[in-house]
Amino acid sequence: MPSTWLITGATSGFGRLVTERALAAGAHVIAVGRRRDRIAELVQLAPKGQITAVELDLTAPDAQTVITDTVRSVGRVDVLVNNAGYGLFGSIEQIDADEARAVFDTNVLANLAVLRATLPALRASRGRVLQTSSLIGQFAWPSSGLYAASKGAVELISEALAHELAPTGVKVTIIEPGTFATEFATNLRVVPPNDVYAPTVGKFLTDISELPPEAFGDPHAVADAIMTVAALEEPPLRLAVGADAVEHIRASLRSRLTELDRWESLSLAPAHQSA
Repeated sequence: MPSTWLITGATSGFGRLVTERALAAGAHVIAVGRRRDRIAELVQLAPKGQITAVELDLTAPDAQTVITDTVRSVGRVDVLVNNAGYGLFGSIEQIDADEARAVFDTNVLANLAVLRATLPALRASRGRVLQTSSLIGQFAWPSSGLYAASKGAVELISEALAHELAPTGVKVTIIEPGTFATEFATNLRVVPPNDVYAPTVGKFLTDISELPPEAFGDPHAVADAIMTVAALEEPPLRLAVGADAVEHIRASLRSRLTELDRWESLSLAPAHQSA
């Protein structure tokens, strides 16, 4: 029986590339996306009977119900690619409550809604969960605080989920792409820094904007990695994709270990005993 994939953010970027690969491999794809024109385009391009298109804003109040009902009508899910999200960059102080709430609604709460809607079917199929994070789900740069926090939440939710699902046979992998040439840059929200944050946030945003095209990886590499991991009997919990992701995550982990070692004596010092 052909496998069934549910892919969110299926109309652009990594989601679109994975959708195309899964269809080419003969899978049935439940493709979830917000844009009607791009959903219609996917339907036209897909082999007949291989796609179930769902036009849906995953932050809508009924999103979980819509996904649940769709999974029930299709009958199964073998692979979930929980990929929908967007970027938000700016200083912590200047990003207001509405902006912060919106990025967590999309990147974290919508992700959870999709998990709740699909996990019963994934347990039944002993399936795969692939959660799209980012290299900055492991650390933060100036300007990335809120976005990194949302991806950090996905990382820890996914790690706990992997432990919780281990007896069921469902495998969870967190995909941590580096910097790739997708539509991410055109869809992200940037809050321009004021004078206070110009030397940090402003400089970082300027440096990123001046990167040459060759600094951005081929997004097909991420789609290929997702397809490979989905087929592994024992996939990794985390997979960094791209040389920059490996480099920066490794540097962050080494820095944290160095700091842990440096301050270990203070961490283990006995509490002060008052007379």
